[in-house]
Amino acid sequence: MAGSSPSIELEIGDRTVRISNPDRVYFPRSAATKLDLVDYYRSVGDGIVRALRERPCMLHRFPDGLAGAKVHQKRVPRSAPDWLETVRVHFPRYNRTADELCVTELAHVIWAVQMSTVEFHPWNSRRGHVEYPDEWRIDLDPMPDCPYSRVRRVAQVAREVLDELGAVGWPKTSGGKGMHVYVRIAPEHGFAEVRRAALAFAREVERRAPADVTTTWWRKDRDPKLLFVDYNQNARDHTIAAAYSVRGNQRGTVSAPLRWDEVDVAEPDDFTMQTMPARFAELGDLHAGIDDAVFDIAPLLEWAERDGTEPADLDEPE
Repeated sequence: MAGSSPSIELEIGDRTVRISNPDRVYFPRSAATKLDLVDYYRSVGDGIVRALRERPCMLHRFPDGLAGAKVHQKRVPRSAPDWLETVRVHFPRYNRTADELCVTELAHVIWAVQMSTVEFHPWNSRRGHVEYPDEWRIDLDPMPDCPYSRVRRVAQVAREVLDELGAVGWPKTSGGKGMHVYVRIAPEHGFAEVRRAALAFAREVERRAPADVTTTWWRKDRDPKLLFVDYNQNARDHTIAAAYSVRGNQRGTVSAPLRWDEVDVAEPDDFTMQTMPARFAELGDLHAGIDDAVFDIAPLLEWAERDGTEPADLDEPE
């Protein structure tokens, strides 16, 4: 690893954020540095703040860059600046609490990058109603031998079902091999109900595309060529990478919002730290309208009741 470089100070809105070791290489393959990562998040500032706003957020940190170990961090350190915002969440299994980062402005994101954060993983609820999600997440998770063409097909089936329900889906790449579709919902149901509704939806997608989709709970029982519609990402304290989050891989891919007309043509590797700034400058935040399209999950709960849909116990290993 190269030696330390002098710290710099950046004006981020009304805040001054000190960046230590800005020339430290985080992505060895591309030689992208800590400062490159800061510059990336500044370039998509409105988008990443909207994706994280007021949500408890787990940080995936790489103190030594991608060449070193990844740290999953929930608790904000006591040394954090007094202008940083947090939200206290409770973990019943351990009877513990954690004050997690709660982004409301870009300086909070840049502070986290200074703390070696590469990935941002927010809850699907906000601090005003932590126990009541306002984001239903459809995670299209390909099994090891599932081609990306199948991910695309299933995304369009999911859209078809959403359209019939009168729900607006907001697609994005996962930054890996899958795809996510988010739906804004009213914060009126707990995590268990939202997860139950998500399973009812997944089962409907499976009925329409049985050659492509599985909802089988046990990984060992899934066909490795199929796509798993992972309803479990709606469980309490389960998180996935936010829109505009960089992923911790050597390509520096990004979880990129898409237009629906891009779903069938875009490749996941098209969207990286290097390519996203120009795309964002041209298109802005493709998820900007998500808060204006709120869906009532009551029809999905009716489907769950009709079908006797009950998710597996999360205490059991997947």
